[in-house]
Amino acid sequence: MNNHFYSIQKAFRCALPHTLPIFAGFWFLGLTYGIYMNVSGFSFWYPCLMSLTIFAGSMEFVTVALLLGAFNPLQALALTLMINARHLFYGISMLDKYKGSGWKKPYLIFGMCDESFSINYTADIPADIDRGWFMFFVTLLNHLYWFSGATLGGIFGSLIHFDTKGLDFVMTAMFVVIFMEQWMKEKQHKSALIGLGVSLACLILFGADNFIIPAMSAILAALTIFCKPIKKGEIKP
Repeated sequence: MNNHFYSIQKAFRCALPHTLPIFAGFWFLGLTYGIYMNVSGFSFWYPCLMSLTIFAGSMEFVTVALLLGAFNPLQALALTLMINARHLFYGISMLDKYKGSGWKKPYLIFGMCDESFSINYTADIPADIDRGWFMFFVTLLNHLYWFSGATLGGIFGSLIHFDTKGLDFVMTAMFVVIFMEQWMKEKQHKSALIGLGVSLACLILFGADNFIIPAMSAILAALTIFCKPIKKGEIKP
């Protein structure tokens, strides 16, 4: 029993330093999301429960607009699938790594975000560290960072007395950062150029109010068709 507890403790101590860089970013974005929900007229319970049960940062920002807009569940479902379609590829990549994780596997699947995937997929885990517990603590810690930031933002958002106009732009800024990171990783920028080209075409064809879903669908289809050429020597080590 003591050896088992010691093994879990070692996994936690090994996982914690890997997540600390995520802590600052998640807390800032989480606080911003909580404040955004507050100034949009929602009680702190909304960001609290949504960050705990949804745990999809970009989708949670989008959900604010969905809750304030007309009831359209099909559009919400399609938008959610499009925004989080990358998780399909994350899941396929983690099939072997999640083997043997036992009861922790459902939570590892639920809690997998971009940052947790990046750490769990690339981390050089020492041989004496339990891999399943390491990945569990990475996922749990990142989840707690986001949850605590969003909850505190929702609670104290009403106490903030500065102009919060334009606060929702943080979501746009987050996507720009993700795009720039992907651009820097690629050698030929094929996937980025496909995304830009398809988005521009859909913007012209469907207009600013209706281009997002067609653009996401077309980008997903294009990347699926051209995934093999993109993968061949495209990403820098």
